[in-house]
Amino acid sequence: MTGLAPAIEAFHFIRPFWLLLAPVVLLFWYVVRRRASTRSSPSEGLAPHLRAALTVGADGNRWLVPIDGVALGLLLAALGAAGPTWSRVPDPFVAQTAPLVIVLKVAPSMTTEDLAPSRIERGKQKIRDLLALRAGARSALVAYAGTAHPVVPMTDDPNVIAPYLAGLSPDIMPEEGDDLAAAMGLAQALLQKEGVPGGILVVTDSVNRSDLTLFSATETASLAVLAMLPEGASDPGIDSLSVPVLKATPDDGDVRTLDRSLNAAYQRALTKDGTQPWDDRGWLLAWPAALLTLLWFRQGWTMRWVVLVLVLAGLTPSGPVRAEGIADWFLTTDQQGRLAYENKKYRRAAELFADPMWKGQALYRDGKYAEAAQVFARLDSAEAAFFQGMAHVKGREYRDGIAAFEKTLDRDPDFPGAAKNLETSKIILDYIEQTRAASDSGEETGIGADDVVMDNKDALGVETRIEGDEGDAKLLTADQWMNAVDTNTSDFLRQRFAIEAAGSK
Repeated sequence: MTGLAPAIEAFHFIRPFWLLLAPVVLLFWYVVRRRASTRSSPSEGLAPHLRAALTVGADGNRWLVPIDGVALGLLLAALGAAGPTWSRVPDPFVAQTAPLVIVLKVAPSMTTEDLAPSRIERGKQKIRDLLALRAGARSALVAYAGTAHPVVPMTDDPNVIAPYLAGLSPDIMPEEGDDLAAAMGLAQALLQKEGVPGGILVVTDSVNRSDLTLFSATETASLAVLAMLPEGASDPGIDSLSVPVLKATPDDGDVRTLDRSLNAAYQRALTKDGTQPWDDRGWLLAWPAALLTLLWFRQGWTMRWVVLVLVLAGLTPSGPVRAEGIADWFLTTDQQGRLAYENKKYRRAAELFADPMWKGQALYRDGKYAEAAQVFARLDSAEAAFFQGMAHVKGREYRDGIAAFEKTLDRDPDFPGAAKNLETSKIILDYIEQTRAASDSGEETGIGADDVVMDNKDALGVETRIEGDEGDAKLLTADQWMNAVDTNTSDFLRQRFAIEAAGSK
């Protein structure tokens, strides 16, 4: 399954009735071309040698005649008006990249240095490159050898994964071996919690033939393998896989190919079940159609229209002139911003967009929540108020988020998601304030908030630190360990993996 497959399946025309012009254009082309090909030049009264000298194209029929360019231009215009599309307009508040679970083999064979600096270190480098390419999409990490362990649960922050990835090495694993089945089971369980199709990438140097059934095709997850093997080396199990398999390359070509492949099932789900409007790509055909119109001229026609165009251009007020590159000759700043946005270059897109809604969305995707909220605040639509509320919530400004969601409902009482987000924001704010108030009296409140300093405009309570006995550590869950860890990640993972391995026996 490749990234091209969902686009092919979703391809259709938004306004198909414009396609009815196509047979009319073809009929027009046929009639005119036939008439041109049968037209004969006058020969009476001319000597044969003079007629041959004065006749252009007498040696044979021309392959191309003016009507060919006219007909092709009209066909392109009709196709563009029909609105070809194969994807939906990106939703800035829905990740455009699939959730991914990376399964890394952490066994002694991965320390082989035939792939510099070693197989496992090269695998870690590739994982970091992939996380950076995915622009903050949700990712999780699973490690396996003789046992399998969830290293980091689903997160949209690659900086959370980085230290734990660096701490993985064969000497921290409780048992040697190759329990890929257990690792794949953990990966599937993590994806099921996401509720949307995702991907599983296995980074390994070998696959047992008994594990080949683990890679059977599925509609809910895209599977791929990054083989940590040097040039010329092979593994019988990996060579027998039916899923995409790529060997590590010196550049990032392998990572980009894997990202497209693993995103296929998710893009298919977004396209099929999404609520966003279809992205009209008809403008792509406007450029070749416009270039073909340059061929539509007769004697004197071009100069007359050039004069008219110059007169109209002189009477039309012009905006600020930009000539920073060739792109400015052909694309508006919004079109350039859209291209940057689709290529996940959100910072560049925010600089280019003139449309405030798109600028705000690009700032939001770039993590500039305060700036995005300011842009949305200048607009008076319910949609802008909703996006403003989302930006405030992402920036942990819950009071402002509540106000924005209330503004959304004032403008449109039925706006999708506004009422639910308003209720959720109020619950979070109440919880923070209660936690603050309880910290003064020492009241037990259970597991605390991630960051108790956020949105504390009423200055409720004081910050406290709760310390437990070392003997209580064995009672903590794996996730609680990860939230409380303050030691070397290798030591932490060694202890945690040992506890998990002992508990599973």
